[in-house]
Amino acid sequence: MRTAFFILMLANVSFFAYAWRSAGAVANSDAQIIGQQINPEKIRLLVPEQVSALTRKPETTKVPTVCLEWGVFVGGDEARAGQALEQLGLGAKLTQRKQEEVAGFWVYIPPLASRQVATQKAGELKRLGVDDYFVVPDDPKWRNAISLGVFKTEEAANARRDALQAKGVTSATIGVRESQRSKTYFQVREANLTLAAKLNELKQRFAGTDVRECAPDEKKG
Repeated sequence: MRTAFFILMLANVSFFAYAWRSAGAVANSDAQIIGQQINPEKIRLLVPEQVSALTRKPETTKVPTVCLEWGVFVGGDEARAGQALEQLGLGAKLTQRKQEEVAGFWVYIPPLASRQVATQKAGELKRLGVDDYFVVPDDPKWRNAISLGVFKTEEAANARRDALQAKGVTSATIGVRESQRSKTYFQVREANLTLAAKLNELKQRFAGTDVRECAPDEKKG
C-alpha cells in the first residue's frame, strides 16, 4: 500500500515538472518571435522619391524602326510584288512611289498658234542655217511645236540649245521626254528588324530589285 502511494506521488511530481518546462519553452519561443519582429533600429522611413521609384512601372523598351523602300518595278513585276506584300498584312504602313521613266531630253520651240505659223517658223529656221528640225503634227499636247533634237543627257541638250541661240533661234528651250512606262517603288514605314529581313527575303524572287532606306524627303510623308 505504501509502495503504491510513493509511485503515484512520483508520477504527479514528474507530470508537473514536465508541464512547467513546456510552458517555459513556449514562452521563450514567443518572446524570440516578438523580439525578431520588433527591431526599431532597423526601421527606415522612405523619402517621396524612393516611394515613387518603388511604385513606378518599368519603361517599355522601344523597338527601333525605319522607312524602307523596295524597287524598282516595271510592268508585271509590280503586280506580283504587291501580292507578295499583301501577305505581310502591312496595312497603312505600305505605300507606293511612282516615277516616270525619263527617255531623254529634247530641244524644241513650244507649240505655235497654228500649222501655218509653224510652217512659217520652219522656213525661218532654214534661212538661219538650221536643217535638223521636225514639226509635231497631231500630238494633243505638242501639236505645232517644232522639235530641234532629242538627246540622252541634259548636257548634250544644253549644248544644242546654245548652238541654236548663237544662230539667232532665241525661242528654243529644253524639256524632258518621258516614256509611257513608270517605275514603281514600294515603301514600308515603321519597319523593324523582322520586317526588314522579310523584305530582303522577298527581293530574292525579283531580280534587279533592292531594299534600301527611304530618301530623307520621303521619310516625312
